[in-house]
Amino acid sequence: MPDQHRPGADTVERFGARVTIDDPAGVLVAARIGLVELWLTGPLPPPVHSVRLTAHTVDATCRLSAEIRATSGLPSGTLRLLALGVAGPAGWLLARHLTADRDGPLARRAGRIAAQASRRLGRPAPTVVADRERPVDPAAAELRGEAAALGLRAEEDVTAVEGGRLVALRATVPAGQVSVSHLRALVGLTLQAVRDLAGDEPEPRVLKGRAYALRRPRTVASARPAPRAAAPVRPAGSESVTLDQVGGLDDVVARFREIAISFRHPDVMARWGARRPQGILLYGPPGTGKTMLARALANEIGADFREIRTPEILDKWLGGSERNIKQIFREARRYRQPTVLLFDEFDSIISYAGAGGDAASQAVNAVAGIFKQEMNTLIEENPHVIVVATTNFPQRVDASLVRSGRFDVKLSIPPPDEPGRAQIITKMIRDLVVRHDHPGFRMFADDVDPAALAAASAGLTGADIREVLRRVQLAKAMREATGGRPVGPIGQADLLAAIEGLRRG
Repeated sequence: MPDQHRPGADTVERFGARVTIDDPAGVLVAARIGLVELWLTGPLPPPVHSVRLTAHTVDATCRLSAEIRATSGLPSGTLRLLALGVAGPAGWLLARHLTADRDGPLARRAGRIAAQASRRLGRPAPTVVADRERPVDPAAAELRGEAAALGLRAEEDVTAVEGGRLVALRATVPAGQVSVSHLRALVGLTLQAVRDLAGDEPEPRVLKGRAYALRRPRTVASARPAPRAAAPVRPAGSESVTLDQVGGLDDVVARFREIAISFRHPDVMARWGARRPQGILLYGPPGTGKTMLARALANEIGADFREIRTPEILDKWLGGSERNIKQIFREARRYRQPTVLLFDEFDSIISYAGAGGDAASQAVNAVAGIFKQEMNTLIEENPHVIVVATTNFPQRVDASLVRSGRFDVKLSIPPPDEPGRAQIITKMIRDLVVRHDHPGFRMFADDVDPAALAAASAGLTGADIREVLRRVQLAKAMREATGGRPVGPIGQADLLAAIEGLRRG
């Protein structure tokens, strides 16, 4: 996978394995706002079956942690290394660290650590006997030295969980000092724990040649039941875009991150009597990403996503539209989880309020009046809900509908400029690489240049750029399907031709 298709990505090589960390600098920035979750994807050696890392800043301290889950079972060689009287990964991990650090503080505190592990596993306190003949692992020693130089001290804890063991690594770093190097070190320590659980020797055979990716999950992890509604609910994960994937709109993304902070800290909001924004109006030309931004906000907050479309409101029968509006807000007041309520194409639902005196205008006025009443009290009755409205024609929406107090935030979403297009192209390509590249298959060639593509795509929106990529992907897939043999990766010429094709229609 060419590195230029992963701008901002970082690679860590430990114990023969290679881990590509997706946008580590962005991870640390996001960790200042809330909890960031990262999953290690790739073939894990048994008995390990999942690895999760998190980063979160609390009280000027960045908390880095890793959780490695493994099934029960004794790795080979455990008894030969250490007679702890503790079966499973706990004994193995303690043995590895004791023999690697037999003259350090860990060995001197071995009895206490072993007793703690035994208590967690419900076993009698063991007697620790370190195998002093075991050779020191040079790769592990180098890793410990790097972590120590960074001031990173990871506390290790092993607990029994349903179906196996959970190994937790936890470290804290002052928020002003945390860097990508600390994240790399944590990844290295995590790989060491994975290798230890797999029963590897100092020669890194278990992980050698393996490739992993460390990145955010594509969906919001939530087991909450969907709120009851008259129309189908679209969960936040139905389109898993996050604010990190939004390109060319740095100011808008920064504002959305502030809103997300207010949702994550309701206690602080309550202490100061601060009211979160009740409504957000996004306006701009078609294809600039307004609906995508609403979904990204929901995913950033970890909220449910409810999209209201025109047919759900407008009714040909007298009074039907007003009843539909009331029902939508009645349901919204019952939501008990954070929810983003999106009124897409708002101008087609409520427009030209107050204009004209014919029956049609009076019906529109009635719908607008009900909407105003419902918005006036929604936030007081249910602070979990935030209303987002999008429109391509802001001039069609009466100013009284979107005044402050109803829509506190109004953001223009313009077409991207050249640097913005380069950022959008970069992020879209990177997302495709992460999802589709694997050993033996590369989607994009080395000559792909996002900056040159941005210069050639003047006037295109984010939706247009996505269509360019879709066309190229389809053309490559069809060529391979009809030709019966693999074709080369997507190159710069393919993308430039697709841009010209889109301009021609």
